[in-house]
Amino acid sequence: MSPPESVTSSITVSAERIGGIDSTEVTLEPGVNVLTGRNATNRTSFLQSIMAAIGSDRPSLKGDAESGHVELALDGETYTRTLERHDGAVRFDGDPYLEDPELADLFAFLLESNEARQTVRRGDDLRELIMRPIDTDEIEAEISRLESRKREIDDQLADLDDLKSERPALETRRQAIEDDIEAKTERLEELESELESFDLDIDASREQRADIEETVADLQDAQSTLDSIEYELETERESKAELEAEREEIDDELEAVDDDLDSPEHLEGRVQELRNRKRALDTTLNELQSVIRFNEDRLDEDGLDLEIEPNSDAGAGSDTDGDVTDQLLEESSDVVCWTCGSSVERDRIETTVEKLRSLHQSKLGERNDLQSQIDELSTRQRELRERRENHRELEDRRSAVEEELERRESRIDDLETQQAEQRERVEELEEEAETLETADYGEVIETHRESTQLEMEIESLESEYDDVHSQIDEIETKLEERAEFEAEREDIDDELTDLRTRVGRLEENAVDAFNEHMDSILSILEYGNIERIWIERRERSVREGRRKVTKTAFDLHVVRAADDGTTYEDRIDHLSESEREVTGLIFALAGFLVHEVHEAVPTVLLDSLEAIDSDRIADLVAYFEDYADCLVVALLHEDAQALPDSHTYVTEI
Repeated sequence: MSPPESVTSSITVSAERIGGIDSTEVTLEPGVNVLTGRNATNRTSFLQSIMAAIGSDRPSLKGDAESGHVELALDGETYTRTLERHDGAVRFDGDPYLEDPELADLFAFLLESNEARQTVRRGDDLRELIMRPIDTDEIEAEISRLESRKREIDDQLADLDDLKSERPALETRRQAIEDDIEAKTERLEELESELESFDLDIDASREQRADIEETVADLQDAQSTLDSIEYELETERESKAELEAEREEIDDELEAVDDDLDSPEHLEGRVQELRNRKRALDTTLNELQSVIRFNEDRLDEDGLDLEIEPNSDAGAGSDTDGDVTDQLLEESSDVVCWTCGSSVERDRIETTVEKLRSLHQSKLGERNDLQSQIDELSTRQRELRERRENHRELEDRRSAVEEELERRESRIDDLETQQAEQRERVEELEEEAETLETADYGEVIETHRESTQLEMEIESLESEYDDVHSQIDEIETKLEERAEFEAEREDIDDELTDLRTRVGRLEENAVDAFNEHMDSILSILEYGNIERIWIERRERSVREGRRKVTKTAFDLHVVRAADDGTTYEDRIDHLSESEREVTGLIFALAGFLVHEVHEAVPTVLLDSLEAIDSDRIADLVAYFEDYADCLVVALLHEDAQALPDSHTYVTEI
């Protein structure tokens, strides 16, 4: 990965009552800025001031102050941050450089308490830390939404395929109806011609002819009415059958829902209990984190900055004249305890802090387990409420179907009565027509009857033709939408591929970045028998609640070389303190590059490098310089001497 483009503007930082600082103003230049001096000269406090101005909530307020202030000027803009003490806690306000400082805290502010460095030191989960800035839950939710939409489109495309397969049959049916209408129309025209050509006996009485014509007309009307009643009756019976089938389906669904219908309210008490426990743990975690940070900050500053009076028994020319505090700091591993004011060995305080960190991790794991249980119970509650609502909707549908069935059955009874009455009427008219038939008029009556039947059949065929034609038009309209659905589905496939591989790509890039830079820095720093330090990315099964899921893990490997030239694998806790510190810094650099932190953060901070010898510090600073616009590193005076004179040096804060 290539380093970012250089920035040419300077950065001016003004701070009041931050860490151990009373008041200071320092200008940083592009490139490497070295804060050099002895211990307890506020170098770490100044780095905290920069962190506060950029947006971090990790810096501390001066122990005897109720408020503090930081101002950062860059590229003609000024960013401010205020710190105020309220009820024992420090509250941050103002207009910092970043709204969200997470990436900077993890991968740019590389103080001793930096999580990336600590994660490597303790051998904790590297993958969790490098992936923390990625909202995997949001990615999974977006994947679920896109998959749901893709299923909808697939269903719509399947429906379109069904419609496409139906179209040939409908077109064949339309053509058949058209041919049938044409044939029946031709026959009707023939019958009408026959009726016109009949030459009735001129001696037949006008009255007899009128009776015959009236009877034939009445018979035609009665038959037409009977056909309409029978058609409506058949329609009602089909509707009744469909309603009965729907009722049966609803009954089956109700039975299935009833078998697993439970009340969600009995889970509420358990959920509330777990939430109360989680809130209590959150409070404990926050308190533990505050205590840990406070102690870490105090250790960074070597305890309380107490003034010690010179030995009153010594003469004016005594060798004990001078800064006694400096002598204690230089010659003793003790620090002044900030709780009781007595001198305490640093190791004892560091051991206590480490125990607090272990307790914090344990409580964090317990809190995550509680959250998993809450999520699981909440999901179950939601499912039960959805089932209850579904049950209610099914019962409402069944009631509506029952009402409709009653109405249909009543209508069928009425139509069957009308059908019977109308059939009697038709039979009566047919008998009457038969009595009126003579040799002269029998053929006329039969022709009238056939033509009437043809007219009704043609009318029915024309109605069916219109229905089939409408279905074909509807199918063609819907088939025109297929291209849009296919294009949307293709876009969704591309989005899903990107989302599903985004996390994997980031993991691979992080591992590659670490391995590449670790190889380079080991070659530069020439650590004796270390052949290689590298990360292996692998899949493993872990338990989440009651389920087993597959997750990615980062395994850190250390390969050493024996005196005879053979290599063997060692553990991270066997590395020297210097080697662990370098590994932690390179891991942070991998996160810095993978998450492109340089695009958001104007400076990288380095501190607590005392475990590394001065020549290697110089090489490490030169390596980091290529990847930071502005690098600020805090060093002891003797370590800073190995760096080039071309850097910007700050000796007073």
